[in-house]
Amino acid sequence: MARPRYKVIVAARAKAMLGAHIKFVARVSPDAAREVKTRLLAAIRSLADMPERFPFLDEEHIPKGKYHKMFVESRYLILYQIKDRTVYVDCIADCRQDYGWLIH
Repeated sequence: MARPRYKVIVAARAKAMLGAHIKFVARVSPDAAREVKTRLLAAIRSLADMPERFPFLDEEHIPKGKYHKMFVESRYLILYQIKDRTVYVDCIADCRQDYGWLIH
């Protein structure tokens, strides 16, 4: 029996972060930017099926069990919450940049 799918909602802030990452890559290579966008969107869409498969973010200043973390290509960190049958994507961070502001 198939499991019911989750609805995935990407916050405006996360969409803006995604746009900033794509623009940054596009300055070097438009083709690479399209590829990054495709991979990130596919990863986000995949959260509709079994979003629990990724671990919780375990940081001192973040409430335990609130955010799941998913790494994409070891470069991007996607933080999301699960409430009922909905996944809320709240952040898309580039791990090559300082994202300490996120957890403090």
